[in-house]
Amino acid sequence: MNVNLEYYKDLLLELIKKDIKVRYKNSYLGYLWSIANPLFLALIFYFVFKIVTKVQMKNYTLFLISGLFVWQWISNSIIGGANLYISNASLIKKVNFPRNFLAVALTASEGFNFLLSIPVLIMFMLYYHMMPSLKWVIDIPVLFFITFIFIYSLTLLVATINLFFRDMERLIGLLMTFLFYITPIIYPMSMVPEKYKNLLFLNPFVPIVLNWQELFLHNKIDMNYLYFSIGYTILFLFISTFVYKKLKYKFAELV
Repeated sequence: MNVNLEYYKDLLLELIKKDIKVRYKNSYLGYLWSIANPLFLALIFYFVFKIVTKVQMKNYTLFLISGLFVWQWISNSIIGGANLYISNASLIKKVNFPRNFLAVALTASEGFNFLLSIPVLIMFMLYYHMMPSLKWVIDIPVLFFITFIFIYSLTLLVATINLFFRDMERLIGLLMTFLFYITPIIYPMSMVPEKYKNLLFLNPFVPIVLNWQELFLHNKIDMNYLYFSIGYTILFLFISTFVYKKLKYKFAELV
């Protein structure tokens, strides 16, 4: 049993390292690319919403990037998950290992990039004369763990379904674009009409993103958002694990 655990731990670490190496292979700027995209989007949205439409919100830039960085983790993992098993077909056919490890590795490598973006967020906080709280020592690991399991669950579900329904790869890109705009990332929750605010929580990404924004903007976790996040995480973990276990025996045939 210990030998198996050691083997699986080493295998998982190798898969994560492989994912990170592939991402930065032949790239001179390396890590900088992981923050360039959300920062560039933040610049565009800042111009449109702050300069043109004049959104009245304090520390709008920090609000933008705190949402965009976590959205990048969510989006890259789930969209990347659609092609996860197909792109690792040779590994699946040659090596016997739990196939869901590939979803864990993808989510972990994207999560690693998210953690590397936190110093950038701190720099913006300092620019706005704000300081990180000691509560981060507890709050960040708690939020990171819940976010990780949530994203892993959806990544595993998308990766599994796409083997049997290849249109999922295209549909998930459209769906994630739609969900991005109905998640308060480029506009604050205060701009949403009161009658639609509760409906917004039917979008499972909303409580996750809002809590990261709360943490970076106000140094706190909102417990209501946390309960919603935990509820969605348990739901998707159950669904994805059930689907994966029912269909995994066909993976080698279909990749």
